[in-house]
Amino acid sequence: MIGNTSKFLTDVKVELKKVTWPTRKDTYASTLVVIVLVLVSAAFLGGVDVILSRLVRLILG
Repeated sequence: MIGNTSKFLTDVKVELKKVTWPTRKDTYASTLVVIVLVLVSAAFLGGVDVILSRLVRLILG
Protein backbone atom coordinates (compact mmCIF):
# COMPACT_ATOMS: atom_id res chain seq x y z
CA MET A 1 0.00 0.00 0.00
CA ILE A 2 2.74 2.46 0.98
CA GLY A 3 4.79 1.35 -2.04
CA ASN A 4 1.89 2.05 -4.40
CA THR A 5 1.36 5.51 -2.92
CA SER A 6 5.06 6.31 -3.16
CA LYS A 7 5.21 5.17 -6.80
CA PHE A 8 2.09 7.19 -7.60
CA LEU A 9 3.57 10.35 -6.10
CA THR A 10 6.84 9.77 -7.94
CA ASP A 11 4.95 9.35 -11.22
CA VAL A 12 2.97 12.52 -10.54
CA LYS A 13 6.19 14.46 -9.98
CA VAL A 14 7.65 13.13 -13.26
CA GLU A 15 4.50 14.02 -15.20
CA LEU A 16 4.33 17.54 -13.72
CA LYS A 17 7.85 18.19 -15.01
CA LYS A 18 6.56 17.49 -18.54
CA VAL A 19 3.79 20.09 -18.31
CA THR A 20 4.21 23.29 -20.28
CA TRP A 21 2.78 25.99 -18.03
CA PRO A 22 1.30 29.13 -19.63
CA THR A 23 3.14 32.41 -19.24
CA ARG A 24 1.65 35.27 -17.23
CA LYS A 25 0.84 37.03 -20.52
CA ASP A 26 -0.99 33.96 -21.88
CA THR A 27 -2.96 33.58 -18.65
CA TYR A 28 -3.93 37.26 -18.68
CA ALA A 29 -5.05 37.09 -22.33
CA SER A 30 -7.10 33.93 -21.77
CA THR A 31 -8.74 35.41 -18.68
CA LEU A 32 -9.63 38.57 -20.58
CA VAL A 33 -11.20 36.54 -23.39
CA VAL A 34 -13.28 34.55 -20.90
CA ILE A 35 -14.50 37.70 -19.11
CA VAL A 36 -15.45 39.40 -22.39
CA LEU A 37 -17.30 36.31 -23.63
CA VAL A 38 -19.18 35.99 -20.33
CA LEU A 39 -20.22 39.66 -20.50
CA VAL A 40 -21.35 39.33 -24.14
CA SER A 41 -23.30 36.16 -23.33
CA ALA A 42 -24.93 37.82 -20.30
CA ALA A 43 -25.96 40.84 -22.37
CA PHE A 44 -27.38 38.63 -25.11
CA LEU A 45 -29.34 36.42 -22.71
CA GLY A 46 -30.56 39.48 -20.80
CA GLY A 47 -31.80 41.01 -24.04
CA VAL A 48 -33.58 37.82 -25.06
CA ASP A 49 -35.16 37.64 -21.61
CA VAL A 50 -36.48 41.21 -21.83
CA ILE A 51 -37.88 40.63 -25.33
CA LEU A 52 -39.57 37.37 -24.37
CA SER A 53 -40.99 38.86 -21.17
CA ARG A 54 -42.56 41.74 -23.08
CA LEU A 55 -43.88 39.33 -25.71
CA VAL A 56 -45.54 37.17 -23.06
CA ARG A 57 -47.06 40.26 -21.40
CA LEU A 58 -48.42 41.35 -24.79
CA ILE A 59 -49.95 37.94 -25.47
CA LEU A 60 -51.45 37.54 -22.01
CA GLY A 61 -52.56 41.14 -22.05
